[in-house]
Amino acid sequence: MGDKAHAHTGAAAGVPPAGHPSSIRNVVLVGHSGSGKTTLVEALAQTAGAVNRAGRVEDGSTVSDHDGIEQRSQRSVQLSLVPVAWGGDKINLLDTPGYADFVGELRAGLRATDAALFVVSAAQEAEAMPDPLLPLAIEAHGKADEDKLSEGLARLVAEDPTMRLEQNQDIHQMVLWCLGEAHLDVALDRLRSRYAVQVDAVPHRVALRETFAGTSTGRGRHVKQSGGHGQYAICEIDVEPLPPGSGIEFVDKVVGGSVPRQFIPSVEKGVRAQAARGVATGHPLVDLRVTLRDGKSHSVDSSDAAFQTAGALALREAASDTRIQLLEPVAEISVLVPDDCVGPVMSDLSGRRGRVVGTEQSGTGRTLVRAEVPELEIGRYAVDLRSLSHGTGRFDRVYARHEAMPAHLSDRMRGQRDDAADDT
Repeated sequence: MGDKAHAHTGAAAGVPPAGHPSSIRNVVLVGHSGSGKTTLVEALAQTAGAVNRAGRVEDGSTVSDHDGIEQRSQRSVQLSLVPVAWGGDKINLLDTPGYADFVGELRAGLRATDAALFVVSAAQEAEAMPDPLLPLAIEAHGKADEDKLSEGLARLVAEDPTMRLEQNQDIHQMVLWCLGEAHLDVALDRLRSRYAVQVDAVPHRVALRETFAGTSTGRGRHVKQSGGHGQYAICEIDVEPLPPGSGIEFVDKVVGGSVPRQFIPSVEKGVRAQAARGVATGHPLVDLRVTLRDGKSHSVDSSDAAFQTAGALALREAASDTRIQLLEPVAEISVLVPDDCVGPVMSDLSGRRGRVVGTEQSGTGRTLVRAEVPELEIGRYAVDLRSLSHGTGRFDRVYARHEAMPAHLSDRMRGQRDDAADDT
């Protein structure tokens, strides 16, 4: 309490008198959490005579970190101003949080400043600004919010460059990417208070895929002849898996005109449409060769629409005769943490079905861990890593590939889809 009292009393005594605006200088201190900004402010305030003795973050006796939360966590969470007099000028030192969640406080300080003083830790070296890596899938709360949602989100992202909006067509979701939970909370509050948009958070999905585990055959029969102009189309296909990344390959091996030439593109269109819808869990089918080898037609009742339907039915029948393999996206992640956090981080990655592919030193006392982890397991990794590393770790991620999901997880996904279908 003695240190805290001396700090605030000293600061008040050292505040320079109000003068002409031309003699006022605003200087913001910028740096990552733990780089020493608050300690530097204390040293500058003591040198300028604003305080009798520099406070310590560890003691909760600094001028700028006067909030109870800041003293307990030993880090700045809000912008604070420490005025000092030097050389006849009034200098307002703006101490900003270095924690990524509170980057908005830093941006507020930068708007009001004449100069920025960048503080770099000699032990940790310069660090890159983290990308927004915490996803939140959102949808409009009601019909009235749908019309305002796009504009509100566009304005929200425009005013905060650390936020990213993704319209993901693979998963049919609108995803807001932020720096952390506090950042997400602020974003949702601004949508409500500034733009009068109510949104609901929904589970964030990842872009799964389906493929065939083996070869199969299918017969699609779409025949409706009950009088008048009917529908008639029959096609037979062979399906075989292809290497990852091959997509859907359609091959025509019809002989003898069993499927008229003008309807072969119709079969392909039906096959591709069914592949896009999936056959087991509603995720797109990929990496297949579909060979059309035979079929039947009717001179009057066959049509483009009929053969499209037959093509889709043939693919579904082929899928019922083989095992459908679910593919999940895998990300390459690079995790930078202090050396004493490497063990817990690697153990945590293993628990997420991750494979550590290497580690390397990165500066003094920090290690870069490289791993491959299924995206299903790292939706909230930005939050979890912060807890594991006590706020000192950061990571980035890039898509690597899709690979086979373990059988027990595939079965669970199918079960969830069946349960959802039963509820509708």
